[in-house]
Amino acid sequence: MSIETRPLQLTINGKSVAMDAVPVGMPMIDFLHEYLDLTGTHFGCGQGVCHACTVVETHGDGSTSESRTCIYDAHFFSGKSIVTIEGHADAAGDGEAQLTAVQQAFIRNFAFQCGYCTPGFVAGASVFIDALKRQPVQRADLETAIEQALSVHICRCTGYVRYYEAVRAVALETPGCVIGADDQ
Repeated sequence: MSIETRPLQLTINGKSVAMDAVPVGMPMIDFLHEYLDLTGTHFGCGQGVCHACTVVETHGDGSTSESRTCIYDAHFFSGKSIVTIEGHADAAGDGEAQLTAVQQAFIRNFAFQCGYCTPGFVAGASVFIDALKRQPVQRADLETAIEQALSVHICRCTGYVRYYEAVRAVALETPGCVIGADDQ
């Protein structure tokens, strides 16, 4: 018995990836781990419920959305562009990584405990901040917007307060995300 394979081409962390033979039905998280050694995306529940496996999908218009890698096979992402946790920090000219505002806020607010769910929260928070840049919310509605955006992410250590505080800080510090932010 042979395993059916198909070619796969997509963009991961800004780099084109093309493979001639990827097993049909292989979960994307397995492809990331086993073919590309990108192990920062974590396998949690295997059912798409906890969102630990979330990556950012970048669309042609520049908008972003969350995609779970444990429930979608690698070929679902064919032709798409995704960013894993390894791709969030930008490399500076001197070879030093420049953390994103979300990553910096997570560190500043110690927004993690064991850290297992953190890659998924970074992805979700990044998509949320991107959405706010496109469609800002009123300051009075920010807490509700954060809860709605991140409520699908499960933290087994119950670190939600610090995650939400970090995301709130980024939203308030990023020009154009919140209307009436001066009324803090």
